[in-house]
Amino acid sequence: MYLVLVGLPGSGKSVVGRRLAHRHGATFLDLDEQIERSAGRTIPEIFAEDGEAAFRTLERAAVVDLGPADPAPTLRRVISTGGGSIVDPRNRWLLYRGRIPVWLDGRPEVLAQRLRKSVHVRPLVTARDPIGAVRDLARARERFYSAAHRVNGVTEVPNVVDAVDRLVSLGPAAGTILLRAVTAIGEVTIGTGIAAAATSAALRRLDADRAILVTEPGARAAAANAIASQLRDEGWPVEEVLLPEGESAKQVSTIETAARELARLRVERREPLVAIGGGALGDPAGFLAATYLRGVPWIQVPTTLVAQVDSAIGGKTGVDLPEGKNLLGAFHQPAAIVIDTDLTRTLPARQLRAALGECVKMAALGDERLFGVLEDDGQAIASAEPAAWESGAVAEVVERAAWAKVEIVTADERETAADGGRITLNLGHTVGHALEAAAGYEGLLHGEAVGYGLRAAVRIGLATEMTPPDRAARIETLLDRLGLGVEPLALDTSRVLGAIGFDKKHTGGRLRWVLPTATGVTVHTDVPEALVADVVSGILRGGDRATIPASEVTAS
Repeated sequence: MYLVLVGLPGSGKSVVGRRLAHRHGATFLDLDEQIERSAGRTIPEIFAEDGEAAFRTLERAAVVDLGPADPAPTLRRVISTGGGSIVDPRNRWLLYRGRIPVWLDGRPEVLAQRLRKSVHVRPLVTARDPIGAVRDLARARERFYSAAHRVNGVTEVPNVVDAVDRLVSLGPAAGTILLRAVTAIGEVTIGTGIAAAATSAALRRLDADRAILVTEPGARAAAANAIASQLRDEGWPVEEVLLPEGESAKQVSTIETAARELARLRVERREPLVAIGGGALGDPAGFLAATYLRGVPWIQVPTTLVAQVDSAIGGKTGVDLPEGKNLLGAFHQPAAIVIDTDLTRTLPARQLRAALGECVKMAALGDERLFGVLEDDGQAIASAEPAAWESGAVAEVVERAAWAKVEIVTADERETAADGGRITLNLGHTVGHALEAAAGYEGLLHGEAVGYGLRAAVRIGLATEMTPPDRAARIETLLDRLGLGVEPLALDTSRVLGAIGFDKKHTGGRLRWVLPTATGVTVHTDVPEALVADVVSGILRGGDRATIPASEVTAS
């Protein structure tokens, strides 16, 4: 059994770690000291000579060198990590799984005072305002530290050691939390093997008396039955409201039927609903929560990759009308979002591949690291290769895409920003939603439609000189590699263009197009209808990347 101590510089990881190791006859290992020995230089020298990025590369290598977790029931090794080592999702994947991660927490003022007296120079807290620097680090890293067991690290050292030792006596948890954050749009928990435990914890925080699960047949068999069983084992009375599978759940008549079932169960306003399923379940379940008794709390447990990286985050709930997708809805943020990447392991490869369309979108919004992960590991995820889960690639993609959306939505919850904010999440969706509508919401997965929509946005961006050629090429090359937006679509161009006319992003009678730039996106309203028609025709043909030169673009 291994213990991993995490926390800010000055939190006492080395002191506490050495005492615990001595108490148990275990080996103590300081990750920073390991890096310095391997590099033959001090950490400040590495920062000064090579920069932080080079140091983080050495740090990741040191984490990999720790090897797999030890299943022995006794404490064999105590690992003290550098304060920033857990920022890297792959480091947390290796450090937290099968081990006992403990966060030594402390007020920034106390930690800054400790650092002033330390003989070790800390490169990230050497500014004129060390308290401010520590506070900034604390804010930036709290969601990573919060995934570990929290212990007050600024009391007397023997008390800290005893508190950590009590956690050691419990052993490693069955599942692993990789990120936990309290945000303005609900508490977000990401991990592996955590669905039931994290749902139970959320129900306790909401002072619930029972678990009211809203699910559909596919998700019920794949996840909800197991979650319900574990909740019952913990003593929760469990009720279930079953919605139809797929887009059939997103009909107004379905909401009426489900609401009448809630009335039969005498659900009260304070009682949370637990939505277990993919995006086609989360949208109507959230709308049900938003409208029943004028609003009840709800918990999102997304079971598909596309829901985990996109639709479960943001509080947009809705149902479809014949004229378009999600035209009837409400903003209703969940109290908690529980993202368990283990739930995606049994998904068909087609669903996984389609979900990567949303991930490419998030990368194109400006996350270069996510771009790189998709280029390196996207094909393995799209092919449902087990190694994609075992390596932590799926967990990293989910975390980066999901957290990027959390930040965008938190800054612009109700999409009121004129040119930036939440509307940027519609990159690829103007044409994507139109394709879905033209297909009658059948035969085309949402992420597949987004893949075609991204190609359309890239080509419109090229033609209007908003998207540099190298950026356009990188996005389309990644889509090629993932097999998204490649095949011809047997849809009528006029029907697609007609559906674009119903797009929700019209303002002042003009459609706002989200188009890629060199480092992110821009919102553009001056897109000629003739250009849109030509681009839509091109993506429906599939295969080629033919674009219209900017010189040929004229107003329609």
